[in-house]
Amino acid sequence: MPEEPPETSSAHGTTRHGGALLVVADTADVTGPARVLETLGETRIVCSRDAPAVLAALDVAVVIADCDGGSGRRVLAEAAAVRPCAVRILLGSADGPSDGTPAAVLPKPVDPQALRALCALGLRYAAVQRTARDLEDENSRLRGIETETATRTLDELDGVERYEGILTRSPAMKRVLELIDKIADSDTTVLVHGETGTGKELVAQAIHARSRRPKRRFVAVNLGAISDHLRESELFGHLRGAFTGATDSRGGLFAEADGGSIFLDEVGDASPGLQMALLRVLEEGTIMPVGADRPRPVDVRVISGTNRDLEALVHQESFRRDLYYRLNVFPVELPPLRARPEDIFPLASHFLARAALAMGKKPPGISREARAVLEAYHWEGNVRELRNVMERAAILCKGGLIIAADLPLGQARKNGNGAEHPAATIAIPPGGAPLHHLEREIFHKTLALAQGNKRRAAHMLGMRESTFRFRLRKLDAPTEP
Repeated sequence: MPEEPPETSSAHGTTRHGGALLVVADTADVTGPARVLETLGETRIVCSRDAPAVLAALDVAVVIADCDGGSGRRVLAEAAAVRPCAVRILLGSADGPSDGTPAAVLPKPVDPQALRALCALGLRYAAVQRTARDLEDENSRLRGIETETATRTLDELDGVERYEGILTRSPAMKRVLELIDKIADSDTTVLVHGETGTGKELVAQAIHARSRRPKRRFVAVNLGAISDHLRESELFGHLRGAFTGATDSRGGLFAEADGGSIFLDEVGDASPGLQMALLRVLEEGTIMPVGADRPRPVDVRVISGTNRDLEALVHQESFRRDLYYRLNVFPVELPPLRARPEDIFPLASHFLARAALAMGKKPPGISREARAVLEAYHWEGNVRELRNVMERAAILCKGGLIIAADLPLGQARKNGNGAEHPAATIAIPPGGAPLHHLEREIFHKTLALAQGNKRRAAHMLGMRESTFRFRLRKLDAPTEP
């Protein structure tokens, strides 16, 4: 039997391609096929009577039956039962009874190039199968971690409620969910008002999911992201040739949402012409595609969102009063994240777990110090900013626990009384500075972020409290002239 190639691991019965080549013969001294295949990887030759035991013990990618009579087919049938993913090759004649086991047949005398090519394909196929199994196992593992993490997080956070993708335990947000429940059985037009990043689209999705239209389409569009001359075409569609570049007719987003719901975010940015068209939809239930000579009926529930004061825009005569009343039939006011501090930690845990799982990592925990920093921050960007911070923290975290130093909060942090802490930035003068001066600044700014708590500051810098105190005293000691 030939020596194993350098890249073969015989202890596990695997090759560089992910499996062994097994030649089953009437007698084990038949070495012809083995010599042809020896450069492809590990090749084993066994007698037909020993084949079942070897198939069970060895990770086989290709089985070659070089037997007389019908014993070759019997060997391949056994191989199909034990190693269903293995490629099976019969050397000899294809004549004779078949048991239905698929196999490639190479007539004798065997063409060495054909045998090598077929075995090489078999090894590559086995490697692909192995990769697919590994990916499936990893997906199963990650799904298990995600389920376990979500269950553990909800168990640890008393009073947390999940509502159509919304996670909350704050009374202010729970009142919003109660409002959504009140309009579940109606097609009332809803206006969702809230600061940027508060989750207006998520609330609109929840309204749609709890409505009488949950199986129909939900279409979301940000009116502020569409240029003025394309808004009507994007929303209501156009006919071919209606304008330069309109080479085909298009239905538009309202047509896509027919029977379902459409969410018009940043509705305060609508132009006067678009406002008139939206009013027609709400009053008549029809849209007018660009270039059309007759309106088209649509059945769409309109949910709009804005972070602007539409009533003030009405007084400024930049927003139609009649459209405002049509949109504002059922107003929903979303509180900013700083007004719902009870939700900061549950949301941070949720976003952190989701980001870690997306990177194939086990979700880390959040330290008490990090939680205190999160809950003291002002969150001008609301939930969207919190999500971005936790996604970056998942990248920066080096262990199993998020600490305050892992939180990329570049702005000044605020304590519960509204007093600001200095931002964690170190300024280096253009002419440079002695290292101990910069180190002292790092220590003092970290201590300020920790609100004077030396133990917390030491934890933020990844050192023991005794070490932090010693180095701080040394840095603050007067230097020799």
